[in-house]
Amino acid sequence: MTTRFVSAAELMSRVLGMPGYAFAVIGHPVSSATDDGLREMARATIEQAHGLWALA
Repeated sequence: MTTRFVSAAELMSRVLGMPGYAFAVIGHPVSSATDDGLREMARATIEQAHGLWALA
């Protein structure tokens, strides 16, 4: 999920009966990111995913 769409994702999670659903968030936009920027976003996503799995 990119920062631009967090509010929409939070709304959808509430509508679908899962308020507070946790998800990884990276910077926006992705389409104009450099290769190095994409690598950093991928690293950040992996770190966040590990944290989310620890909560499960």
